[in-house]
Amino acid sequence: MDRILFIITILLPAASPRGSHSLWMLITYINGETQFPKLSGTFMLDDITVGYYDYETRSYVARGNTTNEEDVVDPNHLNIISNYLIAHFIERSDYLRPINHTESHVVYQVMGLCEHLDNDKSGQMITKNAYRGSTIDELHFLDGRFKYHGSLNFTTQQIKPYLELSMWRHENIFYPACIKTLKNYLKKRGTQVNRKLKPRVRLIQKANSDSGGFRVSCLATGFYPRHINLTLFRDGQPVSVHEITGGDLLPNGDGTYQMRKSLEISADKHKYTCSATQFSLDNKLDIDLEFDPGEPFKSVILPVLIVLALMLVFGTGIVIYKCRRRPAASEESYETASTHKTQQEARQMSETSLN
Repeated sequence: MDRILFIITILLPAASPRGSHSLWMLITYINGETQFPKLSGTFMLDDITVGYYDYETRSYVARGNTTNEEDVVDPNHLNIISNYLIAHFIERSDYLRPINHTESHVVYQVMGLCEHLDNDKSGQMITKNAYRGSTIDELHFLDGRFKYHGSLNFTTQQIKPYLELSMWRHENIFYPACIKTLKNYLKKRGTQVNRKLKPRVRLIQKANSDSGGFRVSCLATGFYPRHINLTLFRDGQPVSVHEITGGDLLPNGDGTYQMRKSLEISADKHKYTCSATQFSLDNKLDIDLEFDPGEPFKSVILPVLIVLALMLVFGTGIVIYKCRRRPAASEESYETASTHKTQQEARQMSETSLN
């Protein structure tokens, strides 16, 4: 399972360029016995999963189908492509799999991505192949031209038939079907993928008890789409990449995104700035932090003074209370002793008179 997830990660391309939308298709073929389907496929519109391929029924199943999306994928295109892919997987996996293998199963995957630009033009199509945890080749198709990059040790004569067949399939089947499906989905879910939400940006300073210094974190959250540039500046200059931790793009539960970049600093006097640029909105937001090494101590002084003042007030009250109570007790004892002495003297006088 870990290897399958790793292959998915290395196949995923960088985010689509600004001003474009993309349809991703991740197809997985497993040669061997596992708890997973032998063939499976996931479809994504930009970063939203919109459907998957059911190998058992040989059909496409829409996900989050709230806009009547049964007609988005052409079933004829789907059947043709799935048949091509099954034959392709079996052929290549048998060829690539070592003769003396000991693995119970191997995973072969294809990622296909096509783009549609905002000027109503169709962009490129990218196809990547991965086998046993490594990308083995990549093909780019744009305006009838192809670029191929491979890591396998094939001769020109060996790779030529494969490339000719792949180019023909891309130009006549894969690319037209992908662009048509992408346009259909943009009609159905255009409002969802075209929404634009500005980030909420914070610059946070916290003491680091382990190092004795401080951590400055630049956090941007709640933005969509995911294209954003988050930069930390020190006195107007970008902080070196090797000093920064974090920077991963993470999803929020509401479908928006967040990103955090952090920097470990000592008690020095510098001005730190968090700059967030959202490409889709041409929006830039800068947040400054004037670092003062005495500030953490200042923030502690006031609470300490308050506590000391309260202790002084309550302590003085207790002392006064005790001092007031002590004379009252002494007077009571004195009165009791005087009364007792007077009674003794009276008895003595009475006894003297009788004698």
